[in-house]
Amino acid sequence: MARYGKKAAEKVEKVMKERKAGTLKSGRSGKKVTSRKQAIAIGLSEARKAGGKVPPAPKRSASSKKRKSSSK
Repeated sequence: MARYGKKAAEKVEKVMKERKAGTLKSGRSGKKVTSRKQAIAIGLSEARKAGGKVPPAPKRSASSKKRKSSSK
């Protein structure tokens, strides 16, 4: 069974063309995106918002970011 739908492929393709042209901007900061991985992430995010068949984004918990120091 396919993991990603046609809409996801179309969105990622569109975003990659924007990145290559140098017109792709990130969401909040509005900085130019040059990273290939970041461009793909933006494309998949857009496909999710448009209702395409895309697996859910990985959950990021606050506890995994912080490193717990062991008290002795």
